[in-house]
Amino acid sequence: MKILVIAPHPDDELIGIGGTLLKRNDQGNEIGWLIMTEMSVKDGWTPEQIDIRKEEINSVRKGLGIKEANLFNLKFSTTKLDQYPTSTLVKEVNSVFHKFQPTEIFLPHFGDIHTDHKITFQIGASCSKWFRNGSVKRIFSYETISETEYNLELSKTFIPNYFSDISNYIDKKINLLNTYKSEIQKPPFPRSSEVIKALAIFRGSQAGCSYAESFNLIKAID
Repeated sequence: MKILVIAPHPDDELIGIGGTLLKRNDQGNEIGWLIMTEMSVKDGWTPEQIDIRKEEINSVRKGLGIKEANLFNLKFSTTKLDQYPTSTLVKEVNSVFHKFQPTEIFLPHFGDIHTDHKITFQIGASCSKWFRNGSVKRIFSYETISETEYNLELSKTFIPNYFSDISNYIDKKINLLNTYKSEIQKPPFPRSSEVIKALAIFRGSQAGCSYAESFNLIKAID
């Protein structure tokens, strides 16, 4: 299979699906990583911060076993996806789908509080129509701690129906997460090693294993 994770920002891929990507890679699947946004000087980031982030992304890519050719960065302005025409976003994401031909796609949850996450879900869903990209057979959404749990609309609550046992991958997931030094902080901040590991323990308790990641299986075609 060819798995494509679509991340609004670097670190979303690890927080939501890092263990599963490591597992899928070990199972012989090909992994693709699509990043929607990036830091830029015009948005207030320093050249040093931008260089560090590029190094972090490359380190995570290697750690996940993703080929350089399978890393796609669309370079839209971070926190500003709502300022781009939908047609522009669809065109760029669709071009990645055509190139990579994913079998499975993983999208952020539609109920996430961050606008970039909501829009990424909508664009990914649009590009997954069978007559646009017939390679897509399964569509999942993942939870991104610090965004998914802060949704206050009960109708958009994340309720998982698919679990991935990552007991053999939790330590490597945490080690890779710590690559993002500016993003991972101390608890009780949600994006901390301790909290992310605690969520994996909780999801594992629901699934009957030591550690798990959980998803919404939105659509599957046999």
